[in-house]
Amino acid sequence: MLSAVAGISGLYDCFVGAFLLLGADLFASLFGVSPAHPRIFSDLNALFLLAVGAGYALPWRDPVRYRAYLWVMGPALKGAGAAAFLLDYFLRGSPKSFLLFAASDGLVAILTLVALTASPSPAGNTPPRRSAG
Repeated sequence: MLSAVAGISGLYDCFVGAFLLLGADLFASLFGVSPAHPRIFSDLNALFLLAVGAGYALPWRDPVRYRAYLWVMGPALKGAGAAAFLLDYFLRGSPKSFLLFAASDGLVAILTLVALTASPSPAGNTPPRRSAG
């Protein structure tokens, strides 16, 4: 299940990153906002998404070894991204269309969290327990 989640997450980030890099103006118009100015801001976001997406190749091939990547990029990053989109919508009045990103990032974060908690961590991959006393 972890490999599947890593594959879905990687494709999601690569798709959005490529679309943002190759069609920034179209991307902006679909969401009812002006294109980034200067363009480097959307280019850097696209490159970030492509790098994160490519990084999912590691847990896709070896989810046990790269479990930490799934924790950081899934529940942590995508969960924070979903929260940021929601907060921006409610506090700064960003377009309603941005809630699509809140929903998709949140869904991937939850899917990753479920997969991580459903598959036990190998014995060598868990932190040592402290004894009481």
